[in-house]
Amino acid sequence: MRTACEQRTTKETKVDVSVALDGSGTADVVTPIPFLTHMLEQIAKHGLVDLTIRVEGDVEIDGHHTTEDVAFTLGKAVAAALGDKAGIARYGSATLPMDEARATCAIDLSGRQFFVWEVAMPKAKLGTWDTELAEIFFEGFARGCACNLHVVLHAGTNLHHMTEICFKALARSLRAAMAIDPRAVGIPSTKGSL
Repeated sequence: MRTACEQRTTKETKVDVSVALDGSGTADVVTPIPFLTHMLEQIAKHGLVDLTIRVEGDVEIDGHHTTEDVAFTLGKAVAAALGDKAGIARYGSATLPMDEARATCAIDLSGRQFFVWEVAMPKAKLGTWDTELAEIFFEGFARGCACNLHVVLHAGTNLHHMTEICFKALARSLRAAMAIDPRAVGIPSTKGSL
């Protein structure tokens, strides 16, 4: 199995992430932000990755540092587990509905970070989590994983649905991009490395 563990410790947060890319979707996630925990569980379930995540953060200030650092550390763990990326599909895209909401996530595990966020998200709270932190999460993941990541929200009125479908679309696009292609030989790039 392709696995990795990553840690990040700062004055603001302490994050431990273990990931198994060829898992069954098992999530053992503990964060101080229940909605963030729920979103990380979506990544495991719909990405078919096994995640063990432990997070401590300065949530008495707000959820920004915790959200950003767990995303960055998760991205680093995924990149480490992918190794040299030989045989992977490299690209993945998913457009998914959730009731009235619909989102597309497209990813390229290129080794180059680039992030596009076309999501009109009103500033509000989902439990204790600020909706504007969704963008912070996805950007942090793209930096940690060193991938191209584009997220587009096409429709939605319920903030929970709008946010959750973006996370589910990330999970499904990542699942497709990480998949081993039995016809692929070597690194999926004419450069010879990713």
